[in-house]
Amino acid sequence: MQLSPVIILATLCIVLQLLVTSSAPVTTNSHASNSHWLPAVATWYGSANGDGSDGGACGYGTLVDVKPLHARVGAVNPILFKNGEGCGACYKVRCLDRSICSRRAVTVIITDECPGCSKTNTHFDLSGAAFGRLAISGESGPLRNRGLIPVIYRRTACKYRGKNIAFHVNEGSTDFWLSLLVEFEDGEGDIGSMHIRQAGASEWLEMKHVWGANWCIVGGPLKGPFSIKLTTLSAGKTLSATDVVPRNWAPKATYTSRLNFSPVL
Repeated sequence: MQLSPVIILATLCIVLQLLVTSSAPVTTNSHASNSHWLPAVATWYGSANGDGSDGGACGYGTLVDVKPLHARVGAVNPILFKNGEGCGACYKVRCLDRSICSRRAVTVIITDECPGCSKTNTHFDLSGAAFGRLAISGESGPLRNRGLIPVIYRRTACKYRGKNIAFHVNEGSTDFWLSLLVEFEDGEGDIGSMHIRQAGASEWLEMKHVWGANWCIVGGPLKGPFSIKLTTLSAGKTLSATDVVPRNWAPKATYTSRLNFSPVL
């Protein structure tokens, strides 16, 4: 018997909820790389002028096919993917060969993991469109023909103009198991922790990171409306969206908050 992805996701969420760990939280200080360019390599995948990822390991689904993610997506190796906690982070990438490369950097959003990429050196696997934009005018084809190229990169603030943070309720969610996907997070883009508060409650309950940009909680019955508190992975900035998921929420629906992080690092 083949289990459905929904059942697998729910089971994983329950297991994570039951785990008790005595280890101290790991903090990541990425600010050292915010203003300094670091070495890496880049490849491309998908069609030559395509969007690259078709959904991807972060779980953004069809969002990668439309603006503002459209053609700006990238997959990374485990160094930057961070078991999914690096999803949503934004980077500037620039290639170095001035005979063929533009001096401008391309901004990419992490939406996928590249399991076949280098595990020891930072590696960006870009959409064909993003990779082509690294070249000077008329040289995108020859640059793509090189396959793997040396690049430099640095962290940059995510900027989703006109967008506020949104929460997509994943398929299969119930009053006893709730799974949320976070979308359009300005600033650092990544999430270190996520908490939920039920209707009429004062206590924030910790949600568990399941995979990609997806978080879940097991309990119940869970009573909406739900407030959501996000804490960024890199700098520990916190934002709370009050009653953002309504009482009569539905699976596969997306609920948009009225706020976002400052689009700076």
